[in-house]
Amino acid sequence: MENNEPIEGALVWLFEHEISAVTDVQGNFRIGGLCAKKDRVKIQYIGHQEHLEQIEINGNLSLTFRLQAEDIDLEGVDIHGHQEALMTANTLGIFRGDELKASRGESLGETLRRIPGVTSYSTGFTIQKPVIHGLHSNRILILNNGVRLEGQQWGAEHAPEIDPFLAKEITVVKGAESVRFGPDAMGGVILVNPAPLPVSAGQKGEVDLVGFSNGRGLATAAYISGGSEKIRGLGYRVQGSGRVAGNLHTPEYMLDNTGIRELNFSGAVGYSNDRLGTEAYVSHFQTNIGILADAHTGNLSDLESIIENGRPFREADFTYSIRNPQQNVSHQILKLKGHFHLSPAAKINVQYAFQRNNRQEFDRRRGERNERPSLDLELFTNTLDAFISHQTRKNWSGSAGFQVIQQANSNIPGTGVVPLIPNYDMVNLGAFAIQKFTKGPLEIEGGLRYDRRWLETARIVRGELQESDLRFENFSAFLGGLYALSRNITFNSNLASAWRAPNVNELFSQGLHHGLAAVEIGNPDLVSEKSLKWINTLQYTDKNLVVELTGYAQQIRDYIYLSPKDEQFVSLRGTFNVFEYLQADARFLGTDLNLNWTFMPKWEVFTRGSIVRAKNLESDTYFPFIPSDRIESGLGFLLPQHKRRKESRISISNLLVAEQTRVPDFDFAPAPPAYSLWNIAAQTGFQAGKNNLTLGLQVNNLFDVSYRDYMNRFRYFSHEIGRNVLLKINFEF
Repeated sequence: MENNEPIEGALVWLFEHEISAVTDVQGNFRIGGLCAKKDRVKIQYIGHQEHLEQIEINGNLSLTFRLQAEDIDLEGVDIHGHQEALMTANTLGIFRGDELKASRGESLGETLRRIPGVTSYSTGFTIQKPVIHGLHSNRILILNNGVRLEGQQWGAEHAPEIDPFLAKEITVVKGAESVRFGPDAMGGVILVNPAPLPVSAGQKGEVDLVGFSNGRGLATAAYISGGSEKIRGLGYRVQGSGRVAGNLHTPEYMLDNTGIRELNFSGAVGYSNDRLGTEAYVSHFQTNIGILADAHTGNLSDLESIIENGRPFREADFTYSIRNPQQNVSHQILKLKGHFHLSPAAKINVQYAFQRNNRQEFDRRRGERNERPSLDLELFTNTLDAFISHQTRKNWSGSAGFQVIQQANSNIPGTGVVPLIPNYDMVNLGAFAIQKFTKGPLEIEGGLRYDRRWLETARIVRGELQESDLRFENFSAFLGGLYALSRNITFNSNLASAWRAPNVNELFSQGLHHGLAAVEIGNPDLVSEKSLKWINTLQYTDKNLVVELTGYAQQIRDYIYLSPKDEQFVSLRGTFNVFEYLQADARFLGTDLNLNWTFMPKWEVFTRGSIVRAKNLESDTYFPFIPSDRIESGLGFLLPQHKRRKESRISISNLLVAEQTRVPDFDFAPAPPAYSLWNIAAQTGFQAGKNNLTLGLQVNNLFDVSYRDYMNRFRYFSHEIGRNVLLKINFEF
């Protein structure tokens, strides 16, 4: 403020969080999703002295800054503050900084389980998919550096083709965001964003090294970024990672053929000035995963015996080798992005992305056929996003644009088996508009979107060509708001409609899904899912206490689910459980709790829990594979800084997962009992000049408890893995 008058257009920058904002016509600004820590704030405005101040973020803060006028001669001021973070009134969970460092070496599914309401749907331990409020797979949209991740993610063993080491920030949107991102976001959105490209001269980088005992594995990653000294605004980033592990083990036995190999890299280059911004990005993801050998049985009696036994009959040895059954997956992304400021209050954004996904699944077969994949799919995706964002002087801001998605998926010949799904071509056209009103403590946001999808399929069955030509269309809308009831209390609410067209596998699966060791039967008469979700969050924050309580209700008409069938399929390759795709109206209810309490200067208690209730409204029964009730509580101790040592943290926590008693009338085995796991973690850092070294120790399942998780598709054949000790080294230069 100047003479108690508001200043519009001042730049506000937080150093530690690396995030900025610009004041509005009333001199106000808002930055959300910040970690509780000390930070330095810098405020700049032409004709005024630069303002620097140390602040401590421990909750919702309402601060007033006064700038002093100054007569100066400026040769030129360039401010490159193109905000990439998601600005929404929806309920968010955010990872960044030390919290993200503590998760290095884990899969995306493991990392996100730290957020209340987020769990995982898995096939063994190496393949995990995020679950938000009971929904997963194609109901959860993942954005990799701003690109919709389009892969073969319809199976339980089809994990997201994404490298968590790439991320400098991970944001989870728990509410439906179909208007902003498209029809597959009815269950939520996960945004994985790397560090922004530098716009000034200089270099920095980071190296990670993670070793883990269970599987005797090693993960490593490195990245370097820098800016040009000759061309201001020109920057680059190069990143790569790798992972190798052998057979995993439970507390009592080895899990045969459960190793993993992974190699990834990415690179980006961009140029930015006060009017224009451009970026080119390319990435490659490659993984080779072994599938538990005992999940593929030879005959009906073997299948029934291993389910009854509850564990493999064969005693396996440790090895790094991977044999059939296994899967090889590669995924490439090319992104070209640009924006142009039409005026200080309006900007046009355009992004094109190309993706190629190749999935090969290998079954155990005889002779030379054993070397050929049983499933070999190649998916090509082109996406084009264009929109205009604007901000007026009267508290209004918003965006409007369109999106085009084109896909072609082909079965590569030579597998020697009938393809699980047909070849298909898909085109999706969508247009949207979003408006936001902000005044003081109140934010109100609403939007509308229309999508139309064309789907054409073809395959040959018993010498005959089978074709289909389908059309799907629908509207999506949302209305949400956030209100600061006081300095310490905020409330946000979001009501959103969403929809999802049935996937090709849900419509036309007809055969053995080799990665799952199960037969899947599709239904060509399935119709689109239509959803209405209302989510509300109340948050209280002060210096010592943060409490966040979320409640939601979601009604889904024509919900599609994969249900076990009371029969087995017997063939020359073995005997397999049978699953079929069904459809029914569903209701999801639930609540999430997140609490952090600093009850002494260096001691803190944290609790996070979630409850999901999903009901089949037509049969008054329950759906399969819905997460059990869970709560995790822990105690943390902070060690003070000392000379070159940064602040350190030690924590111990207990995860309690209840037995899932709300199960379908039929399943191949009863739901496993409740379990309790203890985990410990420690992290400390050291500073040497401009370099930072962080060391971490993490022990999961400290007491080596033997247990099963209901959300694991392989719970029929084996237990979960036992104790796992992780050693982590992070070096920033």
